[in-house]
Formats: sequence, structure tokens, C-alpha cells
Amino acid sequence: MNAPLPLQALAGSALAEPVLAVAGLCKAFSGRPVLQGLDFALAPGQATALIGANGSGKSTLLRCLVRLIEPSAGAVRLLGRDMRALSPRALRQVRAEVGIVWQRHNLVPRLSALSNVVHGVQARMSGPRAWAQSLAPGLVRDEAMACLARVGLADRALVRVDSLSGGQQQRVAIARMLMQRPAFILADEPDASLDPQTGEEVMSLLLGLVREEGLSLLVISHRLEHTLRYSDRILGLANGRITLDQPTARANAASLRQFFDHAEAA
Repeated sequence: MNAPLPLQALAGSALAEPVLAVAGLCKAFSGRPVLQGLDFALAPGQATALIGANGSGKSTLLRCLVRLIEPSAGAVRLLGRDMRALSPRALRQVRAEVGIVWQRHNLVPRLSALSNVVHGVQARMSGPRAWAQSLAPGLVRDEAMACLARVGLADRALVRVDSLSGGQQQRVAIARMLMQRPAFILADEPDASLDPQTGEEVMSLLLGLVREEGLSLLVISHRLEHTLRYSDRILGLANGRITLDQPTARANAASLRQFFDHAEAA
């Protein structure tokens, strides 16, 4: 097995000033390796799909990137910072610049869509004024409304989120993430619990943020058609390693199915 590339080598490669550079990243649970020496770097303004079979370590990787779980070894440089060297305070500051979209929306059901979006301002403002739209300053409410408009839900601003559809709730979660003013987005199968049409809408929305807002995206994808339609690059994770790395333009459904077949046979 090749030795992992130094973090400096990744950062200085053809991907000039990557938004994310990973070198020799490992993670084990109770002695069982899940991630085994991952090396990759992501260019700014790029949508990258991460694919792999269930249990291949995709969600573990996303959590390691922002230290929601601690890597066992290796280096992660995100938005110009060495993540493993950060103090708790500095780590919170970097996380505030990373928007995360989970499968579960993690909204407050009894509050309005607008209040849930206002919660996103907690990345840069604390206290009661970040708890609900009725307490928020006018500029914060205006920004939250603009975020809801960006996801097509301005007309549902004062509706309780537990009365919204699953797709609408996911869009509220994306609007809340936008309220953070993120530079980088991590998305963990954001379309997993949605019907095909709504999943298309959510994935199109995320890609639109990359194209129109200049953001960078790393999305775990489980639908091959979404992988091919809503990404610029595909990373394939199998047996704890990156075994596929190619531009989406050079991929097709047959080649991706072959990747999964080889991963399952290994």
C-alpha cells in the first residue's frame, strides 16, 4: 500500500488551495478499522458525491472531518485550518462555517419555519434573540426570510414545521444551514427519506447553491441517478479506502454499479 501523501503535498497539488485536504485519515472503533489511510483534496466551488455500500464508513468520514468524532490518525485541513490542532473555541468557529444537512432534519416541530431558520444565526450570535423569530432583531428576521425564499418557502414562514411535508422540512433545514453563511456544505444522504420527485428538488437546490453562491459541497449519495446528475466529481469508498475517484462526466450508471459489485465481492 502506498504511503499517505503529506498534507502539504495535497494542499500544494493541482487542486490549488483546496477547501478540504485529507491525508492518511484513519478511524477505528474498538480496534476495528473503518477508515484506512484516506487521501483526497476538494477544490473550491465543486460538488463532490461520496458513494459506497452501507457500512463503508461514509457517515463516519463526514463526522471525522468536523471532529464530531475524533479520527484515530491522519490530518484534516478544512477551510485553511488544521482541524486536529484546533482548540475547542476555534473548532466551534470553523464548524460555524460548515453547513451540515443530515438525513434527519433536526428541527423544532412546534416552532414556525421562520423561527427554525433563525436558529441558524446561533453560529455567530448567542442569547435569546437567536431562539425565535419574535425575539430576533429585524435584520436577522429579514435574512431568515431571504433564506426561506431561497428554498422556495417564504409563503410558509409562519407555519409550524410539524405541519409541513418531509420535503418542505428538509428545505427548512437547508434554509437554516444557509443562515449560518457557510463556505462549505456537508450533506449526509439529504434525499434518503424523500420521494423521488422531492429528492430531485432537494439535490437540485444543493447543486444550485454550489453554482450560484460559490459554495463547495461534499454529499453522500445513495441514488446513482442523483450522483450522476448533481455532482462534478465522484469519490467511492470501499473497505475503508477511496477506491474510485473520477470526474462525473466520465462516469455512467454501469460503471458505478460495477464499483458496487466489486466492493461487495472484496
